[in-house]
Amino acid sequence: MLHFSRWKTLLIWLVAFAAIVIAAPNLLTEAQRSSLPDWLGHDRLTLGLDLQGGSHIVLKVERSDVVKDRLEELVANVRNALRGASIRYTGLTGNDQTVTVRITDPAQIKAAVDLLKPLTTAGGHSGSEVALQQGEEGQLSLQISDAGITADVASARSRSLDIVGRRIAGFGYENFLVRPDGADRIVLQVLGSVDAERLKNILNQPAKLSFHLIDESMSGQEALNGRWPATSQVLYSLDDPPIPYLVDRTAFVTVSNMVDIEPIVDPQTQETSIAYRLDAEGTQRLAQATEQNIGKHLAIVFDDQVMSSPVIDAAITGGEGRISANFSEDGVRDLAIMLRAGALPATLTSVEERSVSPRFGADSIFNGLIAGLVAVVLVAALMIALYRILGIIAVVSLFLNLILIVAVLSLVGATLTLPGIAGIVLIVGMAVDSNVLIYERIREEEKTTHFFAEAVGRGFSRAFSTIVDANVTIFIAAIILFFLGSESIRGFAVTLAVGILTTVFTAFTLTRSIVAVWLSARHPRHLPKSVLTHLFEHANIRFMGIRRYVFTASAVISLIAMAAFATVGLHLGIDFSGGSLIEVTAKQGNADIADLHSRLNDLNLGNVSVERTGGPSNARIRIASQGGGENAEQSAATLVRGELQEDYDFRRVDVVGPAISGELTMMATLGVLAALAAILIYIWIRFEWQFAVGAIVATLHDVIIMLGLFVLTGIEFNLTSIAAVLTIVGYSLNDTVVVYDRMRENLKRYKKMPLPILIDASINQTLSRTILTAATTLIALLALFLFGGEVIRSFTFAMLFGVALGTFSSIYIAAPVLIVFRLRPEAPDGEESNKTDAGVKSGTVV
Repeated sequence: MLHFSRWKTLLIWLVAFAAIVIAAPNLLTEAQRSSLPDWLGHDRLTLGLDLQGGSHIVLKVERSDVVKDRLEELVANVRNALRGASIRYTGLTGNDQTVTVRITDPAQIKAAVDLLKPLTTAGGHSGSEVALQQGEEGQLSLQISDAGITADVASARSRSLDIVGRRIAGFGYENFLVRPDGADRIVLQVLGSVDAERLKNILNQPAKLSFHLIDESMSGQEALNGRWPATSQVLYSLDDPPIPYLVDRTAFVTVSNMVDIEPIVDPQTQETSIAYRLDAEGTQRLAQATEQNIGKHLAIVFDDQVMSSPVIDAAITGGEGRISANFSEDGVRDLAIMLRAGALPATLTSVEERSVSPRFGADSIFNGLIAGLVAVVLVAALMIALYRILGIIAVVSLFLNLILIVAVLSLVGATLTLPGIAGIVLIVGMAVDSNVLIYERIREEEKTTHFFAEAVGRGFSRAFSTIVDANVTIFIAAIILFFLGSESIRGFAVTLAVGILTTVFTAFTLTRSIVAVWLSARHPRHLPKSVLTHLFEHANIRFMGIRRYVFTASAVISLIAMAAFATVGLHLGIDFSGGSLIEVTAKQGNADIADLHSRLNDLNLGNVSVERTGGPSNARIRIASQGGGENAEQSAATLVRGELQEDYDFRRVDVVGPAISGELTMMATLGVLAALAAILIYIWIRFEWQFAVGAIVATLHDVIIMLGLFVLTGIEFNLTSIAAVLTIVGYSLNDTVVVYDRMRENLKRYKKMPLPILIDASINQTLSRTILTAATTLIALLALFLFGGEVIRSFTFAMLFGVALGTFSSIYIAAPVLIVFRLRPEAPDGEESNKTDAGVKSGTVV
């Protein structure tokens, strides 16, 4: 019997009410939310980058900078140590990660070794190991280990986090996030309207400012032509063409001594400069250095380039001054921002950029909401047409399910992305699956009992394990998707996972409690009938009768797909191949595709494609990987921005360097394999081994055909495509598990029934659920395809094809495999005939 105690019913509705209260602030403005009482809480969904605009940038600490600085420091330490002990040496040099020096006096070699041994310890460099080796003729070498450099890189990354945050804040942005990623990367996300190019410019530069003396023992050009002192170095000016200077290595003032920095723009001459004030230590050092070197030149060095070289006319004792900067007005302000924030320990190179304009994000929100509304209306209409009052109950459960999803996402502080909206729309289609399973099970139980209330109770209880088994497969796929790395895919994965959990919860609590109230109030004697009620009730399709033909056809199609994959290959997106993807909108009139193509070809960026997208004023530009490292990809995007910014607005810019694309390829491959392995292990545990083999074959079939679809249609294969493939794998196995669950039940009840007959009966018994779930899911995806916008159109197209493919494979691939692997040995003919006649009527086990 279906019975709910009052306290259980009250608890369920309290949860529903709490969900409404938690989700409601998402409909309010910021001012309205601030006026709410504190006990209500102000939790709300955070809109992702692709919905509110902004930039997602991944910065990588340049290992070469760390090696250079570490090597220079070690060379200086060796020099100071040997000079301090009056040990004669020659040939002190540093190359790669090795410092070499030759001790000229054999009697001093042992003393030199003892003197340099302390340099092999970590000291101030945590984990930096240096090996000291002694060669012939007094040759000594100190080798910095790879592990030591790696530790230094990680340390540089940690020290850079605060500096990056200060630079972004100094730029005027408030809504931003900076976090570490691995040992050598920093991920930052700035939301809103962002000048991504200018932002990257202030983040990529170390901004090491220091005061030196010009070594006037020879000119810079003479130094280049000959040999300069070891205590000096040749640096170039910022001029065009650059001028070489011989600069003393010792810095007596650095940016860390500057306590006040302001950009100055002369309103009359438009000359720019930086006004500074030094701390007490810096003031003293500058005063001492300038007092002792009157008449000589001062070198103000910025990132190993001479910014200015004024003559020291008098001692500078006040600790204040100006530095001439031959920059634009924005440039000098950016310089001040960098200097205030402090110098980075190493250069940060942009290895990935994903920027979206706020207007583009607003369009995505609108499209997503329209798609969701259309999906809800169509699915609700279908459910009410099928089940009348129970359909209305399913729709109520669906609405509360959506509210629960929003509430949970708000509580955990999840970020809602455009694929996340797609995930909610997908849940709209899939959520009614649980209700369909329950209602169809009730319809079957109704035939075996005289009391309808008992049939309802048994329908809910017997559908429970099937619903759990079916949804676990998609939940596993969602968990794997979460770890693929892309923020938008994570948004899809979180939404999908939360939606699955809330769907199971609402089906067995909310829906069940409402049905219990309906039974108590109306005392119905049977399920409500409609025109479509008995559409599949008397289905007796002999699916296994044509299994050999269908199996053979599927095998041929799979071979064609594999051949196309091997010869033609996938049209890889920039996620996996690297390069740039830029979407622009003409500021006036329509986008001129031919003109765009001509202008971009003149930039010599290699393979460039331009196509119209999402309307006559919009165009999508695809630039192939430049093959020159991370900076080459960023430089290509910068050139395109500079060429088109006067005539076009940039809706979306994605730039992926080779390091990121290689990692994404590896993660996607491992993600797919991990998802398949986890799902199939679960099926193996829950069912017999033959079922797991059948699921493997069906899954491989679906993956191969899906890849063939991408090859033959030329649809770009990117991270969202991986999400589509994994979701379809989960959906297909969801279908397969429902059929398998019924087979397992029938195997226990009819121990001698021929397997092909039993499989046909099981498929026919679950056919209504299979068709109706596919229909609702396809309806939701079709709404998403038509109204969801251009960005996710290829994703939804793949999903539409995949749902149909998954429905097919659960019947014609997963089931016949059980016969091939002899899930049940064939029974004698007489027993088969007798059992078949006694146990099967019109394809339904009774």
